[in-house]
Amino acid sequence: MSPYLAEYIGTMILITFGGGIVAGSNLKNTYSENAGWLTVCIAWGLGVIFGIYAVGEISGAHLNPAVTLGFAIVGDFPWSDVPGYIIAQVLGAMTGATIVWIFYKAHWKKTENQGAKLAVFCTSGAEPSMPNNFASEIIATFFLMFGLSFIGANNFTEGLNPIVVGALIMAIGFSLGGTTGFAINPARDFGPRLMHAILPIEGKGSSNWVYAWIPVLGPVIGGMTGTLFFKAIFDGVWGIPFWVFSGMSLTIIIYSAVYKRPVEASKEST
Repeated sequence: MSPYLAEYIGTMILITFGGGIVAGSNLKNTYSENAGWLTVCIAWGLGVIFGIYAVGEISGAHLNPAVTLGFAIVGDFPWSDVPGYIIAQVLGAMTGATIVWIFYKAHWKKTENQGAKLAVFCTSGAEPSMPNNFASEIIATFFLMFGLSFIGANNFTEGLNPIVVGALIMAIGFSLGGTTGFAINPARDFGPRLMHAILPIEGKGSSNWVYAWIPVLGPVIGGMTGTLFFKAIFDGVWGIPFWVFSGMSLTIIIYSAVYKRPVEASKEST
């Protein structure tokens, strides 16, 4: 099996398990309706675990363009393979989203809440604050890539590594997922969002493309910053990319900290 096919299959597994639990929790008349955030985070972690077990020995199981780009920018992955990996990941995510749509076919029509349907496919901000949501995705993906880097620096019992990575995903979801739904993965959001727009889902509403850049650009910036930060702190590699991405991330985070939504600002002035 080629590494590109492996990335496709691994990402398909991830989205089928992850999107599947959100569908089971959000859609009406399922046995798992209202399963809750704890269940959602665990299922996404398990999706990562089994995606890695399936294809880790073949492609390294990135399953995420932010991971691929993060490793490439520090020289741990060849740039020539980056486009193929990202295309495979997006296609795998689209396939996984389609599987979820088919699996829960009888439940879409019974669900009136358009936002609940959209959440099966992609993420959105719990609060309508673009700067804060953007910063959230940067920070969460920073810890994903920083975490993957220090996990890779340790030796685990054979076969345990995927479980440790899955636990990292769960930890991010529990701690840093409440603001945006922790996309931390451009393919995980863009591919299924595209399928939400394409598929004939009953009463689906808008695909919210106005928000779509946040779960793509945020993880890319945060992921690269995370791996560059690890290389700087642990390996002493203080190159130009480190300063560029660190400065960019800090600027966005500081802006989000001082930003006030216009409605809030007007309330304070009255």
